[in-house]
Amino acid sequence: MWQRLLSAMFRKFFVVGRIDVRMPNGEIHTFGDRQADPVSISIKDTATARKLCLHPELSVGEAYMDGTLTIENDDLHGFLTVVLKNIADSEDLPITRVLRGWRNLRRNFLQFNTSRIARSNVEHHYDLSDRLYELFLDEDRQYSCAYFEDEGDSLEYAQIQKKRHIARKLLLSPGQKVLDIGSGWGGMGITLAREYGVDVTGVTLSKQQYKKARERAAAAGESHRAKFLLKDYRAVEGTFDRIVSVGMFEHVGAPHYLEFFKKIKDILADDGIALLHTIGRSGPPGSTNPWITKYIFPGGYVPAMSETMAAVEMAGLTVTDVEVLRLHYAETLKNWHSRFISNIEEIRREYDERFCRMWRFYLLSCEMTFRYNDQVVFQFQIAKRKDSVPLTRDYLYAN
Repeated sequence: MWQRLLSAMFRKFFVVGRIDVRMPNGEIHTFGDRQADPVSISIKDTATARKLCLHPELSVGEAYMDGTLTIENDDLHGFLTVVLKNIADSEDLPITRVLRGWRNLRRNFLQFNTSRIARSNVEHHYDLSDRLYELFLDEDRQYSCAYFEDEGDSLEYAQIQKKRHIARKLLLSPGQKVLDIGSGWGGMGITLAREYGVDVTGVTLSKQQYKKARERAAAAGESHRAKFLLKDYRAVEGTFDRIVSVGMFEHVGAPHYLEFFKKIKDILADDGIALLHTIGRSGPPGSTNPWITKYIFPGGYVPAMSETMAAVEMAGLTVTDVEVLRLHYAETLKNWHSRFISNIEEIRREYDERFCRMWRFYLLSCEMTFRYNDQVVFQFQIAKRKDSVPLTRDYLYAN
């Protein structure tokens, strides 16, 4: 029964590209465009077929991790390319509408990120071994979308360009007080302190990131201007001339958006500027993929522009500039996955094969989502006053 039901689901779902599926009983079924080059997968047992029928968005990733769904030549890139291209074309399928409705109902519960829950969520992902991130990130450990002026840019150079692009939008002057919400391993804060002469306070909930950021600031001779705290942004006090947050808003959760922007308003100087860099969805509000929620980013959510802007408006802030980075994160993730693969033997020794499969699925599925689905990156420049920034955007491109 489960094999027949799964075959019927695949026949509806796979229209673009071609998937050849070896079912648990040994039968091979072809779905999609029979003239296309196939990606071949095998489903090992009836239990896996049942899980794929009942909860496909969670079970595909789990089955790959567990080895009960295998791909010929382990072509995960090819498999996920076909899957994500078809997801983009499947929004009107009945099963898609049912799954989307159920996920939306549970959204606020899953994103109720109190300070205690937020700390636990951060530990789940960011407090893995320090060596892991060293093996696939750039030298500055920028764990967010790089800025590729050219597709041939190296990851290191693209991350430098990202920091410079953000710094231009902040219109920095020496001596200004800057708050970095979600300061990571300290790369952004140390760069702003060293290159622009500002005084940076970075806050993070990750113990590993906090420790490393302080070590790096000391090694760079910037501890007097780049200070890092193990603190929730909601507990920050004082007034700041500039506020920057890169890759952290995805962890706030939709129920807390107004709280987040009210905090920005409370601690931003009257003539201050804030820059929010976040993954976003180009479509309407939605929900987080359950596999990502369970294994990668518990409590995480990628916001639509509409719901972000609504919270900004209700907080009494003004949006002074919006930029949408489209394929930059796809290129970033491509680089991360390549480096991950280059170092996979060391990662496998520290963790295990299942962990490596989980992270490959994470990195590649996210890349394909940016290439073929509705994920982008937003950069919102925000202020209290309209005249806090120049009349034109020329300052972004000055030498």
